[in-house]
Amino acid sequence: MTPDTIARRPEGRMMARFFMAAALVSALGACGARLASNPPVDNLSTSSITQPSIKATAQAGKAWQANPGDVQLGVAYSRQLQALQQNEQALKVLQTVAEHNPDNTEFQVYYGKQLASFGRGDEAAGILRRVVDSGKGDWKTRSALGSALAQQGKYVEARQQYQAALAMKPGEISIYNNIGMSYMLEGKLDLAEKTLRQALALPGGTEEPQVRQNLALALGLQGRFDAAREMASRDLPPATVEANMAYLKRMLAQRNTWQQLQPTSQQGT
Repeated sequence: MTPDTIARRPEGRMMARFFMAAALVSALGACGARLASNPPVDNLSTSSITQPSIKATAQAGKAWQANPGDVQLGVAYSRQLQALQQNEQALKVLQTVAEHNPDNTEFQVYYGKQLASFGRGDEAAGILRRVVDSGKGDWKTRSALGSALAQQGKYVEARQQYQAALAMKPGEISIYNNIGMSYMLEGKLDLAEKTLRQALALPGGTEEPQVRQNLALALGLQGRFDAAREMASRDLPPATVEANMAYLKRMLAQRNTWQQLQPTSQQGT
C-alpha cells in the first residue's frame, strides 16, 4: 500500500500527513528518495513537467498521437497530464503505449506501478504478475506486485512477493519497509513495528526518514504517543509532529478504525 493511495481515501488523510510532511511520495512513483523506486523509464523523459502549460501539454500530445507506440513520447505526455491533474487521461495514454509494446518489460512494469499508484491495484497486479510469470521480473517488480496486492487487502500474498524480492535483493530496506506497511494496514501493529525496526537496523537504515515516519505511525496507532512523537521529531518540525499527534488521537477515537482504512471492496473480507 502506498502513501498516495492512502491519501486518496478521506479517512486515511491522517496517515498521508505523516508521509507528506516528510516530503515523501508513493513508493511506486518517481522520487529522489532512495526508498521510492524510480520508474525504470525515468530517463526517457528529459523535459521538466513542473507546472506545464496547456500549450506545452497539447504539443506533447500532438507529438505522441503521431506515434502512439513511442514510449518516450508517451511517458512524457502522461507526466504532463498528471501534472495538470488529468490522471485518467494520463493512464489512458500509458495504456495505449502498453498495448503497442507488449514485450517491453521495462515499460510494462512502469505502467503497472503507475496503475497501482492511482489505486488500481487489481489491474496493476495483473500486469506485474504477467511480467513475474514470464521470468523477466527483477526484485523491484516483485516488490511492486506486493504493493499492488496489499492495496487489494491481499496481505499474505503481498508478503510472499516481498519475500521473493528479498531473496533476490537481501537486506533491501525498501522491501522491509513495504512488509512493515502491509502488517500495519492489516492491523498487525506489533509485527509492523518489529519489521520497521529491522529496516532501521539494516546498513543505511538510519538514513531513511520514510522508515522512521512509518515506525512513528505504527507506534502512534498503538496509542504509544510519546514514543511516536520522539520518533517523528527526528525528521519533522515540532508543530507538524504535534498536529500529526492530535490528528492521530482524533482518528483513534473513531469506531472501526481499521475498517475505515480498508478499501470498500475489502471490508468484511
